[in-house]
Amino acid sequence: MTRILTGFWGALVEAWQEVRIHRLRVLLSLIGVAVAVCALTTVVGLGGVATQAITETNERNGGRSALLSISVSSSQQAALDDAAIATGWGSVAARYDIQYSSSVRNGNATAQFRDGTAPVAAMLVQQPYGTMHRVQMDAGTWFAATDASRLAPALVVNTVFWKRMGAPALATHPTVELLGEHPLTGVVIGVVSTPQWEQDPRAFLLDSEAARQSIAESLALQSAGMPPGMSQPAQYEAWVPPALARQLTAAIRSDLASALGAGAQVEVNRQDYAAFGGDPFLPVKLTVGGVAALILLLGALGLVNIALVTVQQRIREIGIRRSFGATAGRVFFAVMMESVAATVVAGGVGVAFAILIVKSPLVEGFIGQGMVTDFPPFPVDAALLGLGASTVVGALAGLLPALVAVRVKVIDAIRY
Repeated sequence: MTRILTGFWGALVEAWQEVRIHRLRVLLSLIGVAVAVCALTTVVGLGGVATQAITETNERNGGRSALLSISVSSSQQAALDDAAIATGWGSVAARYDIQYSSSVRNGNATAQFRDGTAPVAAMLVQQPYGTMHRVQMDAGTWFAATDASRLAPALVVNTVFWKRMGAPALATHPTVELLGEHPLTGVVIGVVSTPQWEQDPRAFLLDSEAARQSIAESLALQSAGMPPGMSQPAQYEAWVPPALARQLTAAIRSDLASALGAGAQVEVNRQDYAAFGGDPFLPVKLTVGGVAALILLLGALGLVNIALVTVQQRIREIGIRRSFGATAGRVFFAVMMESVAATVVAGGVGVAFAILIVKSPLVEGFIGQGMVTDFPPFPVDAALLGLGASTVVGALAGLLPALVAVRVKVIDAIRY
């Protein structure tokens, strides 16, 4: 074992000395490797940012993974009692320690703007809804727990709604009147980011037990096909661990139906992007992997060519070393380790530059396009991939020259 370790260390020292002696030629040959590793690591790192952008977009549309949608209906003619549903759901959520859940009601309202009235899509939600759907704010804040005690209900509106109001400063506590059978005046506390395709005003209201009755009477919370005056029962959403989504789906359906009694029909379904099977990020991963492999291949080819030329220039030196007793294995290992030692250093330099590029605020802003709020740290696997790729490239690039060096006959090498 001592002989093996001594030989290995000696080969490393010898390889590093050769790199220093031929540092100009080595430097020129390793520029391509450093650039290739930098490009490889940068592509993988930017792929992580792009994946995060796609993830956040999907989570804003369908909720975080895994998001369960719970709806309740009745097979009897009598309408379900909202208070009973809320109590039943509260007990089920506490039983399974569900930290994030929200009631969801969709309705319509008519808002009085500066240029006249306009229909508004209204949604009654609870405070955790913002986290569950990764709601992004352009101005102001999302609902807080204290907003439930406001005398005038708090509103969070989209950009279209806010601009129809004249884009007032939220610090002035702007108000808007929602018309209807029971008009109410709300205070706008926040403006959510609006996709370009959304052209209609939209508003969120806090669904609290104290304000539920007055808000429900002011909005048209009515489902298609229901008798006039009969509002739809609230639906609920729950954010649960993806690994437990299937078990909790069956358990929530059974327990909530039992809590509401005969005639209640409970449907529980996943609605997040990960519920549809397959890998939604597979195209991004394949693209990133293909570009990275191509970059690495080009860098390896350049290094192999230069390494072969270097060995051809050192044939006489190799013959002299063989004549003084150097074994074929020692020559093989030394020549290959020269390439590995140099490419590892080049790989480290390339990874360092890649980190500076990917974490640059300008690059993050360009790739994120305003869709990313939680920029991921530079992926460790990308750095390890870059270092590992440089080592493998060095080994492969040194393999062919090392075989050429081993096959050199001593007498022919000395006459070279």
